[in-house]
Amino acid sequence: MRRTVLLSVSLVTCLALVSCPGPTNNGNHRPRADPQERRTVPPPVTRKPHPVTPKRVGPPLARRQKVVDVLHGVQVHDPYRWLENEKSKEVQAWLKRMDRYARGKLTKLPGHGRLTKRLAELGYVEWTSAPLRRGKRYFYAKRHKDKEKVVHYWRQGLGGKQKVLLDPNTMSTDGSVSVKGLSVDFQGRRLAYKISRNNADESVLQVMDIRTGKVSKVDSIPGVKYAHPSWTPKGDGFYYTRLPMDKTIPTKDRPGYAEVYFHRVGTSYKKDKLVHAKTGDPKTFIFPYVSRDGRYLFISIEHGWKRTDLYMKDLRRGRRAKFVKLTSDKEALYQAYVWKGWIYLFTNEGAPRYRLLRIHPRKLDRRHWKEIVPQQKNAVLKSFAIRGGRLSLQYMRNASTELRIATLKGKVLRKVTFPGIGTASQLMGNPEDDTAYYSFSSFIRPSTVYRTSLKKGGRTVYFQVKLPIDPTPYAVKQVFYASKDGTKVSMFILYSKTMRLDGKTPTLLYGYGGFNVNILPRFRSSYFVWLEQGGAVAIPNLRGGGEYGEDWHRGGMLLKKQNTFDDFIYAAKYLIKHRYTSSAKLAIRGGSNGGLLVGALMTQQPDLVRVVACHVPLLDMVRYHKFGSGMTWIGEYGSAADPTQFKAIHAYSPYHHVRKGTRYPALLMLSADSDDRVDPMHARKFVAAIRWANTSTLPVLLRVEEKSGHGGGDMIKKSVARTADEYAFLLKELGVTPK
Repeated sequence: MRRTVLLSVSLVTCLALVSCPGPTNNGNHRPRADPQERRTVPPPVTRKPHPVTPKRVGPPLARRQKVVDVLHGVQVHDPYRWLENEKSKEVQAWLKRMDRYARGKLTKLPGHGRLTKRLAELGYVEWTSAPLRRGKRYFYAKRHKDKEKVVHYWRQGLGGKQKVLLDPNTMSTDGSVSVKGLSVDFQGRRLAYKISRNNADESVLQVMDIRTGKVSKVDSIPGVKYAHPSWTPKGDGFYYTRLPMDKTIPTKDRPGYAEVYFHRVGTSYKKDKLVHAKTGDPKTFIFPYVSRDGRYLFISIEHGWKRTDLYMKDLRRGRRAKFVKLTSDKEALYQAYVWKGWIYLFTNEGAPRYRLLRIHPRKLDRRHWKEIVPQQKNAVLKSFAIRGGRLSLQYMRNASTELRIATLKGKVLRKVTFPGIGTASQLMGNPEDDTAYYSFSSFIRPSTVYRTSLKKGGRTVYFQVKLPIDPTPYAVKQVFYASKDGTKVSMFILYSKTMRLDGKTPTLLYGYGGFNVNILPRFRSSYFVWLEQGGAVAIPNLRGGGEYGEDWHRGGMLLKKQNTFDDFIYAAKYLIKHRYTSSAKLAIRGGSNGGLLVGALMTQQPDLVRVVACHVPLLDMVRYHKFGSGMTWIGEYGSAADPTQFKAIHAYSPYHHVRKGTRYPALLMLSADSDDRVDPMHARKFVAAIRWANTSTLPVLLRVEEKSGHGGGDMIKKSVARTADEYAFLLKELGVTPK
């Protein structure tokens, strides 16, 4: 669950060459239910006990406790509460036994070596990101065939000598040190970046003098888990968000203590000026943004994925300056950007498919706000940027990208043409530069970075990834199917052109459906590995995502979260009904919020699929908010503390619906030992419960990634090993021997 800042400029355009879980528009496809409707979720499907108790395999079953909480008059059983305590020696011993057993089985599966070799061929490749100009210097990232991690570079001018900015490959002997969130000042003189251990979210911010490569000791700042530094025009300091490092504050409550500070380069963070005090609400995020001319400071307080409180201060007024609230208390999202004396406000207020407003800073009263890009009927405005004195408007139409160029007053001049249906990034560059860059890929077309002119249009290839693949035998189609309540849901299907609709194709069904995240047609080389095994891949755009606007998002959140699971279940049923596959040949896969998704299908319809791959999931939804970053997701899921929300949550919480005497599909649980976003207790408790309840003889394995955070390790070899284990397991259960 990753926070998306639509207007931030990333130094690196990530090219996902090996598939990862989790984690990316027709107006007629709106959820039909009223947003306030409370629905009753049918009880999960259960199966009669197997007449003969199957022989237990693997490590001994985890012990069960008699732990019962009474919430709103309902008894909530939690027999594996003890597995929440990761520091316990008993938990660690159990975890090591489970992981050792899983790895011993996975590496011996048929074709494991061949899968590993093929994934490595597609993982260790060269690529280069688009360059970002700051002052007279250009910054970019490269992946090398012989290195595990991306290396960051800079040049003095486009034709200058390449110099290393940061090389994470040299920062630790075991690859446990990761680089995150690079931010170069506008002069190109200083770099702010975050260092984390084991690719965890918790980080320390560092400041580097780019010319000398010297990292300042005095500028080291801890507690920057949610920091996105916003530089002043001179590069003498930046605004940022900081969390306290006080260990007496419970982890779940820390977000409520986040504060905004101004850091002046060359001074200790302990002397930083407090700009905005803590909200005291752990369900909120708080971010600063200072305009490029340094005049206006904005503070964005985000209440989950539902509401933004946006404040603005005119810094030229000095001590007399006070924050003015721009937004109302309506449930709507807002983001601001300032260019040449105007505020551009991106919002879904009164427009679930988003619109763009223009405001003069001296006329902040809402009656003076002018809509320059209205909501579109059949497309969602995903983001906007100012490039070359023009507006770059990024849209989604039927879950694929459109890019339009408009004047600063909103008049559309032209569309950017793409080499097919797929996903394009927002234009990358500077507001004043005519030259900009964008990347484009599709499910079967690897990513290419293009250079374009805002004035003249057109495109030239800047960098194209070369992979040892042949896309010609494969095709992609988009279908629409009816979910349980009749809502039309779109789904992409990747398949071989020679595939027969006989129900025998091993099919991988992937989904996410949450947090307004868009699952778009992007290239994933690991999908080719699956296709090469004679398989197909299906990717539905579930409610809870943002592919069709905010109504689509809200149709799969809070009291309506069951809609997301229904959409996924009916995607599986569509594939089976139309003979793309069968239950015996169907695998499901998801991570994080998508891990909740596959856990819900597994417990509600256990006979629908043959095998499940569940990555770093949420599964105990009654207690999720007590761990990791869970409090910040209450706006998306709700909380068991609220009686109405508890009723909805408890009705689908996968951990609480594991039933003794049920035949469950095979399960590979993929967890990470340093995941400080979604606590690994979810994976531990669910695996323990499934192993106890299961009457099938299918395997239930728990694989733990060492020195890895929520997104896994950021080394190619870790991604290759994890995907090889996963694919070998899924294919074995589907009766396929890898080629």
